[in-house]
Amino acid sequence: MDELLAMSKEEITRLETMQRIKDKRLTQGEAARILGLSVRQIKRLYRAYKGEGAAGLVSRRRGKPSNHRLDGGTRQKALDLLYERYADFGPTLAHEKLSERHQLRLSRESVRKLMIAEGLWKPRRGKKAPVHQMRERRACLGELVQIDGSDHAWFEERGPQCTLLVFIDDATGQLMELWFVPDETFFAYCEATRHYLERYGKPLAFYSDRHGIFRVNQPRPLATTSGLTQFGRAMQELEIQILCASTPQAKGRIERANQTLQDRLVKELRLRGISDMATANAFLPEFREDFNRRFAVAPRSHHNAHRPLLPAENLDLILSHQETRTLSKNLTLQFKHMIYQIQSERPDYALRNARVTVCETPQGEVTILYKNQPLPYSLYQKAIRQADIVDTKSLDRQVKAPPSPAPNHPWRRYGHHLNGKPIEEASPHGTD
Repeated sequence: MDELLAMSKEEITRLETMQRIKDKRLTQGEAARILGLSVRQIKRLYRAYKGEGAAGLVSRRRGKPSNHRLDGGTRQKALDLLYERYADFGPTLAHEKLSERHQLRLSRESVRKLMIAEGLWKPRRGKKAPVHQMRERRACLGELVQIDGSDHAWFEERGPQCTLLVFIDDATGQLMELWFVPDETFFAYCEATRHYLERYGKPLAFYSDRHGIFRVNQPRPLATTSGLTQFGRAMQELEIQILCASTPQAKGRIERANQTLQDRLVKELRLRGISDMATANAFLPEFREDFNRRFAVAPRSHHNAHRPLLPAENLDLILSHQETRTLSKNLTLQFKHMIYQIQSERPDYALRNARVTVCETPQGEVTILYKNQPLPYSLYQKAIRQADIVDTKSLDRQVKAPPSPAPNHPWRRYGHHLNGKPIEEASPHGTD
């Protein structure tokens, strides 16, 4: 009885080719080009075909376990660790941790298959890529730096929600600065920018969204203003251009980086038990270095576009909140609900109606400049407190819910608060 052979499509193609070689209709060199094999492999296959027929072309490994299969002990240890520590990790990040922290030798695809089989990871269907106009990366490091703030539960339930300020280089995709702050404010960006400038120097341009920190969003700014925000004025003094994107897709590099950070950084903070901003900021340089080692790319040009800070550029004053005031006849001015009295050896008429610049640091220290020279002053009187101006992004955090009444508060003795009974039933004296 003839034996039935199970052959793959590739093996059937090889069988047909061997038959053509046997019938002298094909040379071994031509067969090698057709099958994409070497002539030496064709000779080996032809010898097997002449000796055993079609059975000689069937793989001897069929039905047997692979030599590259995952070791049972390694597989079990990986599963235990996935369930214990990395149940909500993605396959790529879980593979990194298993390899680096636990020295398990297995591929990323093996981890992905394990997680899918155990229901820890659900493969996603490929989405149709949206069509956006392509923009080539800048050529040099420091030519364009994208900046943004990401408000997220970075410490999950272990700590308060805060904002991560992210600076990423457009040419290399390298994280240049990461800094946790309570809110996305002018002084927060100044603090992160100072770290950046002291580490790398001045880039040519910052690329941001249209947040009010970077751009005056009034259609018709007041004539008394310069048309620049505080951050815009500071960057103008440092000769750093600010560009604002019209859509999130226009600055997609930092948007995608924020999504990656909200996955990877959150899990790194959890693994290290970090639950406050001070400890997290101390850890960020280590995380930034590891992130850049994995994901940064080489720029097209080796030229570094950063410029050094000049000796005359005083960051303490440039990165301060500055407002212009006009001195009164008695040399006083009002700023932030306080009245400042100028103490000067000059005659009073020399400074009357003079335009001065009030500079306030994040610590609340105030310097008053006249022609770029500080003026001595004393606090004369505290003005009456007025309404505070609150940014829309921090409105929810500024508005606090009223405190709950105490358990013995008279309000709790009202009838509609006594187990749903009306006041007539709840009162021991009844009503008239």
